[in-house]
Amino acid sequence: MDQGTRDEMLGRLAEEVRSVTVAHPTRVAIDGPPAAGKTTLADELAVVLRAQGRDVIRATIDDFLFPRAQRYPRGEYSAEGCYFDTHDYAALNRVLLDPLGPGGNRRFQHAVYDRTADTALSPPATTASADAVLVFDGVFLMRPELIDRWDLRIFVSTALEKTVDRAVIRERRVSSRAEVERRWRERYIPAQQFYFTTVRPTHHANIIVHNEEPQQPVWETQTH
Repeated sequence: MDQGTRDEMLGRLAEEVRSVTVAHPTRVAIDGPPAAGKTTLADELAVVLRAQGRDVIRATIDDFLFPRAQRYPRGEYSAEGCYFDTHDYAALNRVLLDPLGPGGNRRFQHAVYDRTADTALSPPATTASADAVLVFDGVFLMRPELIDRWDLRIFVSTALEKTVDRAVIRERRVSSRAEVERRWRERYIPAQQFYFTTVRPTHHANIIVHNEEPQQPVWETQTH
């Protein structure tokens, strides 16, 4: 376990990215529960890597959702639906992770879905440089459909109860506290508990960032 400032933690993560030696772009997963701080960490890490001269591709699981009509066959608050029906992993592998991986042609698309408009997307393909870094954040990134696609796996850990409080603050302009709490307690938290029980994501992570206090993070490196 190491503890330090936010900048020290980001520097350590950047060192881990630099230590990855692959003959294709480095694919970094930043996994963790909703409202754990994944997106913030991914954005900050991307800034550090760019400052070091790396070509960074920034992408998120939110751009690989199924259309809304397809996401809720079990109901809007279903935890099983959250885990099984939400994300298009086949498309994620096909247009992003596999092209950037071993034997890939490095021509990728960073999204297949526009969440605001609830419509499919097909942006033009872009060619990544061989030493590019994909920084990808999202939930459930260690599940079997994706686990072997990552070259570095980071898990952002925060107590699930704390994520409820963060979500209420984050979404206060668009959702009531009661609505946010219901969504977290009925859908998101049980889905995460199922994920922890069946997949054990922290066992697959190379680095776990304990993000209860974002400005005083604690992190640990694991060898596999």
